[in-house]
Amino acid sequence: MDVRSVVEAVSTDDDDAAPVYKVESLCMRCGENGTTRFLLTLIQHFRKILLSAFECPHCGERNNEVQFAGEIQPRGCCYRLEFSSGDQEMLNRQVVKSETATIKIPQLDFEIPPESQRGSLSTVEGILVRAVDELQALQEERKKVDPQTAEAIDEFILKLRACTTGASSFTFILDDPAGNSFIENPYTPSPDPSLTIDFYERTPEQQASLGYLVDQSQTGNNASSNNQSSEPHGSVGAVAGRRAIAQGNGAEFAETLFRYTAPEEVMTFPSTCGACAVRCETRMFVTKIPYFQEVIVMASTCDACGYRNSELKAGGAIPAKGKKVTLVVRNVEDLSRDVIKSDTASVKIQYIDLELAGGTLGGLVTTVEGLITKISESLERVHGFTFGDSLDEDRKSRWLDFRARLIKLLNIEEPWTLILDDPLANSFIAPATDDIKDDSQLTFDEYERSWEQNEELGLNDIDTSSADAAYASTDAS
Repeated sequence: MDVRSVVEAVSTDDDDAAPVYKVESLCMRCGENGTTRFLLTLIQHFRKILLSAFECPHCGERNNEVQFAGEIQPRGCCYRLEFSSGDQEMLNRQVVKSETATIKIPQLDFEIPPESQRGSLSTVEGILVRAVDELQALQEERKKVDPQTAEAIDEFILKLRACTTGASSFTFILDDPAGNSFIENPYTPSPDPSLTIDFYERTPEQQASLGYLVDQSQTGNNASSNNQSSEPHGSVGAVAGRRAIAQGNGAEFAETLFRYTAPEEVMTFPSTCGACAVRCETRMFVTKIPYFQEVIVMASTCDACGYRNSELKAGGAIPAKGKKVTLVVRNVEDLSRDVIKSDTASVKIQYIDLELAGGTLGGLVTTVEGLITKISESLERVHGFTFGDSLDEDRKSRWLDFRARLIKLLNIEEPWTLILDDPLANSFIAPATDDIKDDSQLTFDEYERSWEQNEELGLNDIDTSSADAAYASTDAS
């Protein structure tokens, strides 16, 4: 079996147990032929991966590698795990490190660049022990050639060993611009107080390192050579705006927005694709939602790679107060209510002890049922080690119980309460009656933001005194 046949097996959708492929390959240590075994497997709710293991029967050389069989994700990811001294159990956290990921320990000024360690499926302790072994590999030769450097490396190895044994506290950072790395959360589906996850847009340098075309002049020539049209998808007008937004995120998104009003003017301006860095068109229009406020809808579509993205932003001034929206869900009709959740809103469902902090899931235009479904899908996608040989029965049963309670919400076996708490008052749940005051299941409560909330939103640093003085002098004149 050749390597090409193994790679072709990646695209299959067969859920049965994948076979192990064996390929005769050259041993780089002794020059004899060894055996490489390939296994295509799926980490549930995470990614398809291709495991490869080489073994040479002549010299005993062995190594393994993990490669990702799926696509590069639209955004990069950065996992930050805080270790406290004496906590040996945290070192057993499983880690999926792709070939594009960088590992950092700021306390030691230590960094493992992507090219120094290949993709691996290991634990935090395993990665650090491997780094110690690689640092020690040539120490005897260094002591003969450069004793001073060898002595400094020995001192550093002692500090690194203290981290591998849990004797010292440190921060483990896994940064992957491809978005294909992962650190286990043993508390799933609950949040992990020691683990933070950030998703970010890639820089042009990171795009280039992943093989994307970054030079704008080259992308322009490439587009013309492929006879790709540079005409915008939409133009000024309500009909063109409806078609443009529908292209950006599907019929459900468009129907939800245009149920209230159609845009009078769609503005089109050039931008850069967040996935492949090719120039594309972004369309934007402003619309008014009854009982809510003015909102700005933006949608982008890339002709080169097919990437689509839509975003909803609040228009107008920043409200003076935050707003808490509470909905009592009692029947199936309540699941069809329209929901606008901004990226600053937190979601709370006390019935199942679920609370999502602001920023989770980003901004959404959906329904109550769609929100619950997206929460379930997001939890299953983020917590990649939900199922598998590495999970003990207690944590597995805890997750299965939580997922059953999520499904129970959609069956409306009992009434439950959905709370959207937005310090910027940019979230909304549609009423079931013509007059919002007649809807007894829906309540809106305004509150004064705390100093901490204003600090997190950057409002404490805003100084408008100069602008106010300028406007006052203009009015006086």
